[in-house]
Amino acid sequence: MKIINKPDLHNFTFNEFEQHLRNLNVKSYRVKQLWQGLYHQYWETFDDFSTIPKTLRLILQEKFTFDRFIPMEIDTSQDGNTEKTLLKLPDGKTLETVLMRYNTRNTICISTQVGCRMNCDFCATGQMGFHRNLSTAEIVKQVLFYAKQLTLSDEHLTNIVIMGMGEPFNNYENTMKAVDILNDNEGFKFSERRITISTVGLIQGINRFGDEHRQVNLAISLHAANDGLRNLLIPINRKHPLKELISACKDYLIKTRRRITFEYALIDGVNDSAKDAQELSRLLKGMLAHVNLMRLNTTPGYKYSGSSKEKITLFKEILDQNHIPCSIRMKRGTEIAAGCGQLASKSQNS
Repeated sequence: MKIINKPDLHNFTFNEFEQHLRNLNVKSYRVKQLWQGLYHQYWETFDDFSTIPKTLRLILQEKFTFDRFIPMEIDTSQDGNTEKTLLKLPDGKTLETVLMRYNTRNTICISTQVGCRMNCDFCATGQMGFHRNLSTAEIVKQVLFYAKQLTLSDEHLTNIVIMGMGEPFNNYENTMKAVDILNDNEGFKFSERRITISTVGLIQGINRFGDEHRQVNLAISLHAANDGLRNLLIPINRKHPLKELISACKDYLIKTRRRITFEYALIDGVNDSAKDAQELSRLLKGMLAHVNLMRLNTTPGYKYSGSSKEKITLFKEILDQNHIPCSIRMKRGTEIAAGCGQLASKSQNS
């Protein structure tokens, strides 16, 4: 028997959602009621559609799927401010998402792929290889999962960082459609200005992102200021070397006039010397940019460790002297492997 895959309701923009339901002769007020149920009340199963007539519920259940994520493991940091959840997908694969609580902010770090194609040695996701892209619905549901969890303690989500498992620009269509759905004024209403997307430097994605003039913040995982070293740390640099990457970033700045954040993980004895800091200063001189310095988070498959506090402080001082805006990022959740570069799935199906 042929298996027909039914579309997931969270894969639709509001216009697509409305068109599908109009084709089923669903009235406009019901369309809006259903949409707000998904994005205001965070319905997770068809049983949650209790305010909808049973006949309509049965039609929706026949035409669409509405799979929910199943939390398999939840790890919490010692200070209680970071929470990592292993979520099971409908096909049995898993992904990790992270909630970080600050004084006035609740930030979630979400994933766009199961695994990653970029093969960065220092990254746990890169070490596990690539399994598949996440669908738009699977990206959206990570946000809704934590948004619902926060309401239970009278909290709300303030920021989204698309920096988890995977390279977002390697799954561009699904990632940006998820952003559009979350930003929709009829639904979740999450401001683009409170979303940050991180890329290792896929030129085509950066160019397209700039052409779209989105208000989403752009971060570049840089980690080295010369091609020889960056080729070793981030293999995609062999295809998109620094000259091309910086040129694309400058074009983006001209198009959008929005500041770029450059992420720089300091690795002991690898990219943390005074020479490296001077090289980075020259590379970014004159750009509307901010550098986020961080100590490399350890992963089982990488032999090097993060730089000392003293080296990080000296590195920052050199950037300051060269008038490169920078800050040292606070470490979060590293003891539960919830820090940048530490996310990985468990028990993946091949």
